[in-house]
Amino acid sequence: MFKNQEVTLKAIAKDIAGAAADAVVIGVGRGTDGPVLLDSPLPSDSADALAASLEALGVTGGADEVRRLPGVDGVGAKILVLAGVGKVTDARISEEALRRAAGSAIRQLAGTESVTLALPATTVAQAAAVAEGAALGAYSYTPHRGTSGAKIKANVATVTIYTPAALDSALAPALERAAILAKAVNATRSLVNEPPSHLYPDTFAEATKDLARGLPVKVTVLDERRLERDGFGGILGVGQGSSRPPRLVKVEYAPARAKLKLALVGKGITFDSGGVSLKPPAGMMTMKSDMAGAAAVLSAVLAVAELGLPVKVTGWLCLAENMPSGTATRPSDVLTMFGGKTVEVLNTDAEGRLVMADGIAAASLEQPDVILDVATLTGAQVVALGHRTAAVMGDEGVSNAIKAAADRAGELFWPMPLPEELRASLDSQVADLANIGERMGGMMTAAVFLNEFVGEGADGSTIPWAHLDIAGPAFNEGAPYGYTPKHGTGVAVRTLVSYVEDVLARAS
Repeated sequence: MFKNQEVTLKAIAKDIAGAAADAVVIGVGRGTDGPVLLDSPLPSDSADALAASLEALGVTGGADEVRRLPGVDGVGAKILVLAGVGKVTDARISEEALRRAAGSAIRQLAGTESVTLALPATTVAQAAAVAEGAALGAYSYTPHRGTSGAKIKANVATVTIYTPAALDSALAPALERAAILAKAVNATRSLVNEPPSHLYPDTFAEATKDLARGLPVKVTVLDERRLERDGFGGILGVGQGSSRPPRLVKVEYAPARAKLKLALVGKGITFDSGGVSLKPPAGMMTMKSDMAGAAAVLSAVLAVAELGLPVKVTGWLCLAENMPSGTATRPSDVLTMFGGKTVEVLNTDAEGRLVMADGIAAASLEQPDVILDVATLTGAQVVALGHRTAAVMGDEGVSNAIKAAADRAGELFWPMPLPEELRASLDSQVADLANIGERMGGMMTAAVFLNEFVGEGADGSTIPWAHLDIAGPAFNEGAPYGYTPKHGTGVAVRTLVSYVEDVLARAS
């Protein structure tokens, strides 16, 4: 069903003129006194002349600025491209600034076959960031284009990174990691972008098998009959209004000599109408993206498997379509969740927490070392943190580790509290708890609800857990920026993989 988009990545340390690329990209920063031409392989006379002309050319060095100029002698390309990296000081340019500049350049150079990126990347980490940004920028979603498909410019196919680090033996595995991460993110983007007419619980399960093919993972699909037999009342309750029945997909990567065991739970509402508590029409326009958490979890598990990391990771994809009909769950209905807790459904549009509760309870039975759940859970997340910053809540140690992993990956996450007083607002007169509570701080109230379903580990203590609410950053309704395209962004995949790497590093 899906074919991953990939770009060829390679590196050179010298002879840029022999790279034979269609375009060469060099960096420009925004200094305190105007634009600054950054270190590049341009001949000194060409570099001096260009630096003196930047202001006259209207170049500022701002982020996302890309200017094309005729090529100059010594670069081996017909086009010379100036890519802005944003504000620069005496300190070195951050890896994220390089990642974004590379992604922006490659995104805006669509229609160009091959590009050499000669940004100021002297270390392996900087070169890897450039490679990752380039591979993330070389993305587009076109499978449903008809006659207009010919008008879409092809993505850049080959990227050569000019860096002294090309002589370092550590660069090759770093480039491989960058390619794997970008492939995982781009697969997530395509799943999110897929229309609900084509992506629903059953086809999502089939896409999981397609994407996992050739990797050392086991995919198990629980259909509606199995879900009913095993008591997954949350997933069934949300999905019972649709003609397309729900699924729970379990994706397991279990290498020999795994050093720890992690569970990832993803919200996979393939379309959210709100159910009987129907959303207004404008509120449904982006609701094909309500499965972004499940897509991120799937891609993270597959990336960990492809990287061969020594950790057992199990992904739980909680898939349902939330539709109104004569069979749909009604407000005031009571659902019996997996594990036996009952929930009074006061609002059928608070459905994500119902499917996630089943997934978290099921994941808990395997007593992992940590449970992470990822969901486009609440509009309150967008109100609190905007469209580009995701929230993380849960155990302080896990939340802080997620924040650190996100910082390293270049994604924006911010820890939020779980106030104890919010739990009382979830009390129900007829069930163990209600699915909605205090409206103010609703993002945190939803997390408090999920916390009720986290089980105990082998030592009898509650399993360490964190909840990642990605409602805003998962879908970019604005213009593209950096390596981020319009619509599906693939957020959380790189943070999850970086978290796994960080935990392994601490364990060793």
